[in-house]
Amino acid sequence: MRDSPDTAAQQADAAPNPASGREPASPARAFVLGGGGALGAHEVGMLKALLEAGLRPDLVVGTSVGAINGVVVAADPACSAVDRLADLWSKLGHAGVFTGSLLERLGTVVRSGTHLHSAAPLRALLETHLPVDRLEDLAVPFQCVASSIERAAEHWFDEGPLADAVLASCAVPGLLPPVRVGDEHYLDGGLVNSIPVGRAVALGAREIYVLQVGRIESPLSPPRLPWQVAMVAFEIARRHRFARDMADLPPDVAVYVLPSGALVGEPRGTLRQLRYRRFGETAQRIERAYAASSRYLSALPLDSGRR
Repeated sequence: MRDSPDTAAQQADAAPNPASGREPASPARAFVLGGGGALGAHEVGMLKALLEAGLRPDLVVGTSVGAINGVVVAADPACSAVDRLADLWSKLGHAGVFTGSLLERLGTVVRSGTHLHSAAPLRALLETHLPVDRLEDLAVPFQCVASSIERAAEHWFDEGPLADAVLASCAVPGLLPPVRVGDEHYLDGGLVNSIPVGRAVALGAREIYVLQVGRIESPLSPPRLPWQVAMVAFEIARRHRFARDMADLPPDVAVYVLPSGALVGEPRGTLRQLRYRRFGETAQRIERAYAASSRYLSALPLDSGRR
């Protein structure tokens, strides 16, 4: 994979770390989980379909909300992880993570100057649902990406405090505060790598299952309304690297992009997409993605990933 950082320091930061001992032997099966806020519930249904089909990962790579879903399955790569995720998702719209009245959120902005919500409730939720405290203690090698503010570069976490790494990957600008780890501050990993297929390839994966939130299934069209300008620009930024990574795949790598099961005709490019606290549809998203991904996996040839 040809990576984007230009400086030697950035390239070294993005490269696998042999000293960590976390790289799986090749060939390896990877689950790659992309970002997408509340739409990340689709990935829970995809994980359920994969695990029920007997597909266990040798490596898990995640971005943003995909880091939350990914770290749970890396801790427990079995169907029981889906139950833990379903419980976690039932609390994401509650438990103080993205709750609070408009007045409370405005108060947080006034106090912080940068964000609407504290990261403390999400940290507590992660610590409740995960059996280990450090990335290197997970059952399956796991990495998540965040955006370094100081270096304007992607940074991959593969060891160290688990909650710090996942929170850094999930620090959506304006919603959650930047996360300090060591001497650097980090924002959401989706800013630099929204569906990190290339990272899985670089770490030795040769059979890759992409779990995504449904956005890449919808074609883009020119904006017609003021708010659509920013939304289309954001989607171009999100998708271009994934498209490049897919175009640059080595011939011996097989990639399977699981379907989200999103409803045909579901509104796109509307203000409704900006409602980041839309957790009321979580159960439906999980079930639709599970049904669509189960059908997809059952149709794969026996020698094309389905064991």
